[in-house]
Amino acid sequence: MLTFAIIAVTVLVSWLAFERPRLLDRLLLWPPAIDRQRQWDRLVTHGFVHADWMHLLFNMITLYFFGRVIEQVMSRLIGPLGFVLFYLSAIVVAMLPSYLRHRHDPRYRSLGASGAVSAVLFAYILLQPWTLIFVFFVPVPAILYAVAYVAYSFYMDRRGGDNINHSAHLSGAIYGVLFMLTMEPRVAGLFLEALLSPRF
Repeated sequence: MLTFAIIAVTVLVSWLAFERPRLLDRLLLWPPAIDRQRQWDRLVTHGFVHADWMHLLFNMITLYFFGRVIEQVMSRLIGPLGFVLFYLSAIVVAMLPSYLRHRHDPRYRSLGASGAVSAVLFAYILLQPWTLIFVFFVPVPAILYAVAYVAYSFYMDRRGGDNINHSAHLSGAIYGVLFMLTMEPRVAGLFLEALLSPRF
């Protein structure tokens, strides 16, 4: 239910921001507004607005498929609101490296739930490394997808120039794994065991 609630709020806020440019400007991450005007809420609100419908759709579909499983796991580990805590903290943590790198750059702007969605996805991969993930309708084992995703994000972050915050993708992925391991350290052993016993 919490996954659906997050998706509903994100779709609603993004849609309103599509129609109201001033709202979009107020919610996206713009470092000078945080640094000078102390609008710290932008560290969270940027995760609820998107550049366009395709950006929104991709993130919400990914969250729909993997968030429901992680919601159940987090509920058992840290309570009924555990998934909300995980998701909101992932929005912030995934953005921190980019914010710190660009905190004095008035030209820098970032938005979207990709960092938090990456955290959810990688928490899932830690639990189910051999699950097939469909990438453009091609089934790929989750662990192989994770390796390719990290390598691509790292390369594109260094290269730059495509207006996509690959740093947030990387930070979110790392956070998702670390959060899960912190909540349940035994997952590490189960992950290694599953990794050595491929099941599709």
